[in-house]
Amino acid sequence: MMIASPVLIVGAASDIGRAIAAEYAKAGASLILAARDVSRLEPDVKDLFYRYKADAQLMELDILDEGQREALLGKLTEVPGTVISVAGVLGDEAAAWSSAAAANHIMQVNYVAPSLLLGAFANLMADRPGACIIGISSVAGDRGRKKNYTYGSAKAGFTAFLSGLRNRFGSSGLHVLTVKPGFVATRMTEGMALPPLLTASPQQVASSIISAHRKKKDVLYVLGVWRGIMFIIRAIPERMFKSMDI
Repeated sequence: MMIASPVLIVGAASDIGRAIAAEYAKAGASLILAARDVSRLEPDVKDLFYRYKADAQLMELDILDEGQREALLGKLTEVPGTVISVAGVLGDEAAAWSSAAAANHIMQVNYVAPSLLLGAFANLMADRPGACIIGISSVAGDRGRKKNYTYGSAKAGFTAFLSGLRNRFGSSGLHVLTVKPGFVATRMTEGMALPPLLTASPQQVASSIISAHRKKKDVLYVLGVWRGIMFIIRAIPERMFKSMDI
């Protein structure tokens, strides 16, 4: 299956965003890389051209800035064939328990802002053949846990938004893919004790995404083991779950 270009990556300066850019460039797609500080991505543009002859342009975007989100839509010279949102932040869960500002930041970055942006792109892309929207959600959204329920609730909202978008455009041909990576070894998780068998690399995430895109999958667990783990966690009765330390 041909990838519809250009491919817009929101959050392109993240480790996962960079890996996705390389994977799509390798597949022959042209790229639009959006990030808060695009100067960090200038070496990447040269590298993508050198290695894959890929055309890549840079666009400034702070996803929390409503004006910049609207400006991004206005700056595009053509409707993207594929839009991928990698935007996200773990945040400080303990701080979020007592600080509305800290909780609001986690919710805005992981749910509100990317949902509003992808919803706007869906309206533009609905009639474009082969169009695809991809959102990076999380297994944390499958069930709220005390260790990360602020982050998890935001990802649960994002997962539900993508599901609704998929249902709304199901008959139009717009493909919507929800990605649940599980643990990923990135700068964001640096210093955390991650179990190797449950942890993917950014490159694994990227290659799994483009494969799922081509197969038109609806939901992707990057490491299949997470599908089974979350099935079990969701099945635990609430009376038992509330007393567990997980």
